Amino acid sequence: MTPLDLWLSRSLPMCLLLQSLVLMALCFPSASMCPKGCVCQRARPDPGLHLGPGPLGLFLGLNVTCTGSRLKEIPPDLPPDTAVLRLDHNQIMAVPDHAFRGLRLLRELNLSHNAVETLEEGAFSGVEATLQVLDLSHNRITSVHKDAFTRLKARVLVDDNPWHCDCTLQQALGGMAHNHEAAARVLCRSSELQEQEGRHFLAVDTDLCNLAKRTTDYAMLVTMFGWFAMVISYVVYYVRQNQEDARRHLEYLKSLPSKPVKPNEVEDISTVV
Repeated sequence: MTPLDLWLSRSLPMCLLLQSLVLMALCFPSASMCPKGCVCQRARPDPGLHLGPGPLGLFLGLNVTCTGSRLKEIPPDLPPDTAVLRLDHNQIMAVPDHAFRGLRLLRELNLSHNAVETLEEGAFSGVEATLQVLDLSHNRITSVHKDAFTRLKARVLVDDNPWHCDCTLQQALGGMAHNHEAAARVLCRSSELQEQEGRHFLAVDTDLCNLAKRTTDYAMLVTMFGWFAMVISYVVYYVRQNQEDARRHLEYLKSLPSKPVKPNEVEDISTVV
């Protein structure tokens, strides 16, 4: 046996062992990486997707399932290679800004059946490019920041929420990639337009932003008219008060007794004339 054959015979088992350890590490993530109350599993490759041979084909990310775990907030220790995150049927009330930053493989996020009430501008910051499906249905969302969905390319599900339909919601839905489908599922629990309450968002073809602008213009007009009326009333009151004071002063002067003219004063007047 040549030295090369001897070296290969000794190195090959070691290489196979290392490859097996790498595959195990990729396929079975450490329990310490998985948030408490969640189950983490390596995503299975799509049969139609060609990723090539070797361990590189296994970098598909994790499926992190936290369904029904009584979570009250989004876990802060999510694995960075999370691809599918299921947080449905919990008690999550808020989605903080940058809650999913660092999850560069995240393509599916399920937040349905929670108690989320509102969404801020940066709620999905960092996952705009990769996220494909975002489920926010069956929550308590009444309003969102107008730019909450602006950069998202995902299909967003927002039905079964007590929406307040106003200009901000109209701007938020307009910023979605699939805004028509999302808007068609929005039912207005309350609205700036009374006839829209209890109806679907698209049922009434009204520009709520222009409606809000007109309402503001009317309010300003009414306020200006009120101030103008107050000024006019004050001027009228001031003039009338001065007239009354002048009349009283004149009556006072008339009521004063006239001073009698003495004979000497009459002679002096005649002399002067």
